[in-house]
Amino acid sequence: MKAWQVNDWCEPEGMQFNDVDVPEPGPTQIRIRNHAASLNFFDLLAVQGKYQVRPAFPFTPGAEVSGVVDAVGAEVNTLEPGDRVMAMTHNFGGFAEYSIADAYRAFELPDGMNWPEAAAMPIVYHTSWFALNKRANLQQGETLLVHAGASGVGMSAIQIGRAMGARVIATAGDEEKRDFASAQGADHVLDYTEASWVDRVKELTERRGADVIYDPVGGDVFDLSTKCIAAEGRLLVIGFASGRIGTIQANRVLLKNMSVVGVHWGDYANRRPWYIRETQNALDALYAAGKICPAVTCTYKLSEAPKAMRDIAGRRVIGKAVLTLE
Repeated sequence: MKAWQVNDWCEPEGMQFNDVDVPEPGPTQIRIRNHAASLNFFDLLAVQGKYQVRPAFPFTPGAEVSGVVDAVGAEVNTLEPGDRVMAMTHNFGGFAEYSIADAYRAFELPDGMNWPEAAAMPIVYHTSWFALNKRANLQQGETLLVHAGASGVGMSAIQIGRAMGARVIATAGDEEKRDFASAQGADHVLDYTEASWVDRVKELTERRGADVIYDPVGGDVFDLSTKCIAAEGRLLVIGFASGRIGTIQANRVLLKNMSVVGVHWGDYANRRPWYIRETQNALDALYAAGKICPAVTCTYKLSEAPKAMRDIAGRRVIGKAVLTLE
C-alpha cells in the first residue's frame, strides 16, 4: 500500500510517500480500507517533533479516518468486514491506504454521512463534547465564547454549544472565517485581531462576561480572555495554536471565582475506553437531529498530503481539511 512516512523530524515536504506492507490487526483491532483521512493541526506538530506524543520512526501521520472494515482481530465481535466506519487510528497511521484502529475507537457511520464528513468527526467533536459537557458543565442559557471559530475544533464547539442551548459568541481573524463561524451557528462573531473584542464580549453580555470560554489558541487570546470572563466562569485550555502558552495571575482567578480548566481528552479517553462509546452515542443523536455536522471545506488527494499540511500551517483551511482516496 501507499503511505506517508516520517523518518526524522521535518517539515511536511520532508515526508516520504512510500510503498509499505499492509498492516495486520491485533486481536482487538480492525483494519480499514480508507476512503478519507482527516487532517489536524497536531499532525503538523507531530511531523515537526513538537507534539506531546512522539511516535517511533518511521511513522505515518493522521489520526482519524473513514472507510470499510476489511479485516478484524480474533477477539473483535462488534464489527465485521464490510462495515462502513469512522475511526481514531492506532499510533497515528491515517495518511495511508489502509489503517489499523482499536475496535472500541471505530464507529459505524450514521445514516446520510459521507466519507469526508465521517473522517472529520471523531477527534474534534469528541474533544468539544468532553470540553463543554464534562469539563465545563455548560448549561442552557449560558454564554459560550469560542476562539478560532473557523477551525475544526472551533466549528465543533460552536455547533455543540448551540445544541446544548448556549448563546455562542465566536472569534475569527478575517471576514471569510467570521462568515463561516456564523454559518455554524454563532450568534455573534468578533475579530480577535482587534483589541476591542474584549469590550465587545462585555457589551454583548451586559458587562457580565462569558460563562465558558473555549480557547484552542493560547498566547494573547488566553491572556485577554481573563478580562472578559464572568464571575464563576470556566476558561477551557484546549491548545496553543498561537505557539505561546498563556499565563494568568492567580489573583484574577481568586477575585472572579473563575476556574481554569484543562481539556486533555486523549489522556482521559485512554483511561476510560467506555467514555468514547458514550460520547459517540451522544454525537450520533445530535447528528441525527440535524444539530451537528462536520463542515469539510478542503479536500486533497492522498498524494497531496504535504500541500494540505502546509495550508493548515498557513491558516488557509476553514473548518476541516480531508485527504480522499479512491
